[in-house]
Formats: sequence, structure tokens, C-alpha cells
Amino acid sequence: MYKENDTDSKAGYIPTFYRHYLHPKYWGMWVAAGALAGLSYLPVKLRDPMLAGVGRIAGRFAKGGRRRALINLYYCFPDMPKAERERITDEMFASAPHAFVMLAELCLRNPQRVISRTQVHGQDIIDALQAEGRNIIFMVPHGWAIDLPAMLFAAQGNKVAGMFHHQKNPVADYLWNKARVHFGGRLHSREAGIKPFIASVRNGFSGYYLPDQDHGEEHSEFVPFFSTYKATLPAIGRLMKVCKAAIVPLFPVYDHKNHQFHIHVRPPMDDIDGQDDPYIARRMNEEVEALVRPNIEQYTWILKLLKTRKDGEEEPYKIYKHKELP
Repeated sequence: MYKENDTDSKAGYIPTFYRHYLHPKYWGMWVAAGALAGLSYLPVKLRDPMLAGVGRIAGRFAKGGRRRALINLYYCFPDMPKAERERITDEMFASAPHAFVMLAELCLRNPQRVISRTQVHGQDIIDALQAEGRNIIFMVPHGWAIDLPAMLFAAQGNKVAGMFHHQKNPVADYLWNKARVHFGGRLHSREAGIKPFIASVRNGFSGYYLPDQDHGEEHSEFVPFFSTYKATLPAIGRLMKVCKAAIVPLFPVYDHKNHQFHIHVRPPMDDIDGQDDPYIARRMNEEVEALVRPNIEQYTWILKLLKTRKDGEEEPYKIYKHKELP
């Protein structure tokens, strides 16, 4: 398969086009990519309201994703009224299409068009760390626009290295990863292990780490997450040591009503240096909460964030598979 041929431990993952990607079974993906490309040429004042409407409608049909989002919101915010959980879920889906169209816009048009609509809140934090010569690993919770800050940084000369999972559809995998490395930077597939990512950060690339994936009970810590708890992998503490890097929380937010892209940056997590795993895991979740709470609809609540539970406790997605939420 493509991933065995394209992974290079030194240069990172190199997306490569293969002729069989033109097989009719992939035509739907190519049509979707063409649609995103076409939408990227529309004025934002016209396309953003349209995309938000499409996202809300799609969210009503995405039954599995919608159910997971509502379950996650119920566990994380048990006192939140049901109507508010529904509203947030609608707005979450409304925010989704913009990220994909902006991805196409960055690749196909002058990146200055997006840069001019971007505000980095905390740029001084990044500048100070770079002036000190410190390596940086951005800790980025899952938002729909999660790839955009890395691409924008790379477009302005700050190369970023990240790890990723391959998509099941090879054409989607090729197009998405081709876009991610459009301005340079590196991608390291998880099949290649962690060492290539560490080497890239040591060589001056800014790392990109996603802290909120559920990796199972082994090596994870059960620590508070909003009003519930989560199995959190405290790997960021070890990466901090071996990469000699500052851990900088970051979260992307696209305001489709005002057509502005915001990148929120928080101070480095220097306090986790030398701490034990439970402390590090808890601090990771605290930073996720601090970034997500002000922009709750921008978080990808559709993920199985709470899949791994303590012994004797059934996962929420099974409990409410056929049972209505309160």
C-alpha cells in the first residue's frame, strides 16, 4: 500500500500520486475535492454563510457523529440544558466546512488572502521562545481547523513537523497530506514511530502534538476533564525532555460570521518539567479546557473522547447507543 512506499524516516512522509487513484471508485473523492477548490474562489462574505448552512444541515444527517457530540457534552457539562447542547452541536457542524475550504484556499490561491484575515493571540510568546533559541512543541486540541495554523506558520517560514494517521481512502490521504506539506514542513506517520518526529523538533522544526486522543488505558492516566474524567496519555512530558522543547498550548478558531481566523496561544507549560505522569496529564487537560471553553463550538466533540473508562464502568457511547440522553 501507499504508506509503505512513501514513508521516509528522515524527510518525513512524502505524499505520492499513483495512477490507480484515477480509478472510478475514487471519482467521488475527486469531485468533492473539485467542489472545495471551486468554493475557495468565492468571496468569503458569500461563501461563509452558505457553508455554515450546509454544515448545519449535514450535522442533522450525521447521526453517529451528532450522537457522540451530544454524549460528550452531556458528560463534560452535566448541568447544561439539553437545548444548549443541541445548539452547540449545530454550531460545531456549522464551523466544519470552512476549515476544508480554507485548506484548499491556502493551496490554490495567494496565502496572503488567509494571512490577512488571521490574528495570532500570543504571537509574543512564540517570538520570545524563538529569540531564546528554544525548541517548541505546540499542543493543539482537536478543532476543525487544526491543520491551518501549521500551514500558515510554514507559509511564513516557521516550519512545523507533526504526526498523523493515514486515512482509509488513499485519495483522501494523498490530497489531505499533500495540502499539509504544501508550504514545507514535515509529516511523520505513526507507523514510522516517534523517533523521526523527535529528530525533526531537535533540528529546529516546531512540533505539533494532539493531546486529546484516547490511546487506551495502558500508559494513560485517568484525570479530570471538564466535569468528567478522561484517559490522558502524558507523553508530552517525555517529549519535552528528549526534544528540549517548550510545550505551547494552541487552538484555532474560525469566526465565520466575521470571516476572521484566530490562533490562540497560551504560555509554555514549563511547570510540568520534572513532574510525575498524573500531574502532567492533569495539566494537559487543564490547558485543553482553558482553550476550548471560550470557543466550545469549535472543538470536535464528535470524537470518542471518553471511550476508555475505569474498571467496571461502561463507555458512554454504548450506554446511550439506544438510550435517549437526559
